[in-house]
Amino acid sequence: MTARFVARPAGDQAYALGEGPVWDAERQRLLWVDILGGTVHAGTVTPEHIAVTETWEFDDLACAVAVSETGDLLVATRDDVIRADSRTAVARLGRPESRLNDGAVDPQGRFVVGSMALDDTQGTQKLVRLDGNAVTVLDDDLTLSNGLAWSPDGRTLYSIDSIPGVIYGRDYPDGVRRKLFGISDGLPDGLCVDAIGNLWIAVWGRGRLECRSPAGDLLAVVEVAAPQPTSCAFAGPDLDILVITTATQDLGPADLTRHPASGRLFTADVGVKGLRTPYWIP
Repeated sequence: MTARFVARPAGDQAYALGEGPVWDAERQRLLWVDILGGTVHAGTVTPEHIAVTETWEFDDLACAVAVSETGDLLVATRDDVIRADSRTAVARLGRPESRLNDGAVDPQGRFVVGSMALDDTQGTQKLVRLDGNAVTVLDDDLTLSNGLAWSPDGRTLYSIDSIPGVIYGRDYPDGVRRKLFGISDGLPDGLCVDAIGNLWIAVWGRGRLECRSPAGDLLAVVEVAAPQPTSCAFAGPDLDILVITTATQDLGPADLTRHPASGRLFTADVGVKGLRTPYWIP
C-alpha cells in the first residue's frame, strides 16, 4: 500500500523558482536558491517553520548552491560556477543556448552540475563533474539535467532528465548510465535519497513528491499545496524533516488564487531520515 503524507507551508516568503535545498549540518542551517531571483538563502529549520537568516544576491541567476566544511559557498550561476565570497569563477561552463541547472556534491567532495536547453533543442545538454581545475563530462545527451543524489553507500549516482521524464542510475564514479524508470504524469525535477536508499522525487506540475524504490516502485506520495514542487532535502539535527522547495514560475493570477502557497518552502514528516550532505572540497 502506498503511504500518504501532506506537506505544510513552513514560511511566508514566496520564490519565483525556489530550488536546491542543502542541509549544512556543521552550522545547522538550510541553504536554498531562488534561481530567477538570483539569490541564495540560509535559514533555520524546525518541523513547523523555516526562518531566513541570511541572503546573498547575484547579478544573474543563482541555479544551485553547495557548501564547504568551513562554510564557503559554491554557486552555479547562468554560465559559471563561482565562489560566493570572492565572486571568482571556479569553472566557466556556459553556452549561448543553455544555462546551468541543478548541482550537488559527490561523496568525494566534488561538485557535479548539469545544464538545460533554453530552446526546443533536445539531447544536447551536459552533466559535468569539477575535478579540481578539470571538467569531466558524465553525460552530453540530456535536455533538462535535474535532480542529483547518491545511494547511502555512495556507489550509485541517481540523476534525472526532466523532459523525457527519466530517472537514471550509474555505478559511481565511472560506471555506465542506465535507465531505472520513468515518470510520465508530470515532470520529475529535484530529488534526494533517504537513509534506507529510496528516492524522493519532486514532480513539477502535479503538486506532489513521490517516494520510489531504485527499481521504480511507488512507495509513498507527499501532497504539496503548490502545483510546482521543485526539489527536496532532509534537514534538521536528526535529518528527519523533509524540506520541499516550490515555484511560482509560469503560474497566472488564477493559479495563484487557487494555490496561494505556491513558491513557499514546505516541510513534511515522512517517518524516515535522510543522509548527511557531503561538503564541497575546494
